[in-house]
Amino acid sequence: MRHVIVFGATSAIAAEVCVRWAARGDRLHLVGRDPDKLAAVAARCRGAEVTTASGEFTDLARAEALAREGIAALDGRVDLVFVAHGDLGDQQRSEHDVAEAARIVQANFVSVLALLIPLADALERQRSGTIAVITSVAGERGRPRNYTYGAAKGALHVYLQGLRSRLWPAGVTVTTLKLGPVDTPMTATHAKNALFATPQRVARDIDRAIARRRAVAFVPWYWRPILFVVRHTPEPLFQRLGFLSGR
Repeated sequence: MRHVIVFGATSAIAAEVCVRWAARGDRLHLVGRDPDKLAAVAARCRGAEVTTASGEFTDLARAEALAREGIAALDGRVDLVFVAHGDLGDQQRSEHDVAEAARIVQANFVSVLALLIPLADALERQRSGTIAVITSVAGERGRPRNYTYGAAKGALHVYLQGLRSRLWPAGVTVTTLKLGPVDTPMTATHAKNALFATPQRVARDIDRAIARRRAVAFVPWYWRPILFVVRHTPEPLFQRLGFLSGR
């Protein structure tokens, strides 16, 4: 039985992952913003020992406290930390409104650091465990449709690279989960195409990547070759490719 903390547990993706882990008998501590939605996810995790806590992740002091409270709720032993929260924000507003740009960066990068700093310290002292963090393929290259969000995710990618190297000698795994678009409430207003995955498919792939102790996993897998092309497309050509860089 693993001791697992899930941040952003009420997201469609995280909820599906929690149900999978609960079915195996893992002990779960679920953290999210909305107590009612947390209760609904906990109810789906029948048969497992589940505790919950709510709070706003962009309140950095509260985020750090939620991390420490999660460790205590699991009696000081944490086998897996899963960070799944994020916010796409309003790209066009962020281009002209400093407050919106800062809010997007706070939600997708700084608030994650507020969770990871105390948790990484705890797992390093414990000398075991896994940290798995959902990021996004948007962090691979800036595009007009989401470059503020992508910049925050790109910064998170770099942070996780450094954290992985720091924690490796202590026997702690850090897994970066680079997700493509998923058909969830977060993308409800987005036009869908064949590249959109379902939460169930993504949950399965996340579970598998964590079990295999992957350093970096593209979810679903087909984003790896797609992003290879995106990263290596010359800038003048990239600017002309509306299907990659348009709004």
